[in-house]
Amino acid sequence: MADRARSGFVPRLSIDAACARYGRRAVIDGCVRLVLTDDNVADYDADARLIEALGGPPARILLDGGPRPDSRYWIRVWAMRGLLWAWDASALEAVITGLSDPAWRVREMSAKVIARHRVGEALSAVADRRDDPVRRVRAAATRAVAVLTAAGA
Repeated sequence: MADRARSGFVPRLSIDAACARYGRRAVIDGCVRLVLTDDNVADYDADARLIEALGGPPARILLDGGPRPDSRYWIRVWAMRGLLWAWDASALEAVITGLSDPAWRVREMSAKVIARHRVGEALSAVADRRDDPVRRVRAAATRAVAVLTAAGA
């Protein structure tokens, strides 16, 4: 939280600004592409402005080659966070795929997106995450199942 205060970066506001600048559809499509792309071979230069809007100041460091190649999972986390604030049902495949991501933060954010947007089509997939080895993923999945069940999904 202190880092946000220092940088002035607020994810929701940055994503809203990206939607205004590039179009909501372009932001959603970009987020989906980032989640579904193999980050070991992807050329992120094409999406650098979107990645910066999604990730804030740390995105530039990552795009410039720091800190380590295995930290590129953050791009998928930030893309999923983009879907938290800019959603369309066309992102369903990406959100369900995110539930199986090797990076627990992506799985957690996927469950949060499912809960926020009441993505009933993902109920079965998110219910499986209640047994995830990471406590935060289990908690997010349990909350998503509760939200979807209460919504009648």
